[in-house]
Amino acid sequence: MGSSVKRAVALGLVLGAGPAAAQEDRMKVVTTFTVLADMAQQVAGDAADVVSITKAGADIHSYEPTPRDFVRTQGADLILRNGMNLEIWFEQFLSNLGDLPSVTLTEGITPIPVAAGSYQGMPNPHAWMSLSNAMIYIDNIAAAFATHDPKNADVYGANAEAYKAQLAEAISPLRETLGALPENHRWLVTCEGAFSYLAEDYGLNELYLWPMNADRMGTPQQIRSVIDGVRDHNVPTVFCESTVNTAPARQIARETGASYGGELYVDSLSESDGPVPSYLELLRKTTGTIAAGLGGAKGATQ
Repeated sequence: MGSSVKRAVALGLVLGAGPAAAQEDRMKVVTTFTVLADMAQQVAGDAADVVSITKAGADIHSYEPTPRDFVRTQGADLILRNGMNLEIWFEQFLSNLGDLPSVTLTEGITPIPVAAGSYQGMPNPHAWMSLSNAMIYIDNIAAAFATHDPKNADVYGANAEAYKAQLAEAISPLRETLGALPENHRWLVTCEGAFSYLAEDYGLNELYLWPMNADRMGTPQQIRSVIDGVRDHNVPTVFCESTVNTAPARQIARETGASYGGELYVDSLSESDGPVPSYLELLRKTTGTIAAGLGGAKGATQ
């Protein structure tokens, strides 16, 4: 990667991507993935420019930065990261950019440890899937912006409060729906264990095929274990993430008589014309799909 980085930095200088070439005095913020970029842009409004390193639909766990990613990041005033071992590629990326201020947005969030696999005991990084945690992310973004661009601190603070209110208004009815579910409908069954914070937020029990970033996915043993769990708890619906193979979840639905409730979004936004072009839509779409699935009868869809 070293030669690619050197070429990227050289290209950035040729294109005028460095700080001295900036045509405007707006702060340039770079985030590690699209969910954080959208959150940051909502807080920034027109006062700062926000760029995501990873693109829509990308696998953020094992992303491999390209030379053009380095070019786009040149001239950044601030970098926002999730932390909690999510962006395993990021340290090398950051070291090649030089001395840039970086803020970890999960500061202040109580981590949920991964239950099994190579990350066992480490924090589950998908903290943004909790609406309660999202408020902490937004406050951390606003505080970071105010520190690095104090002249617009009031703008960032006002935008953050408005954004938090917008998220709460959109998700509160779905929270009430999930809160009213009977006990045997309060099991969230997914492919990957990426929804621990969401499950905790809404008082749901969690069952999944494989833990985060598992080496083996959808093995016969994993499928059998979840089939037993679905039967033992009479779970009405199973789900899967949008970025992985849904076949194991569909097999579980067929063998247990449960419904296949559809795909959930977690790690990445879609393009602007896709189903989850913003963090608000990602949270609403995923929570709404869960609420609709767990409120239905077993065997409705396969």
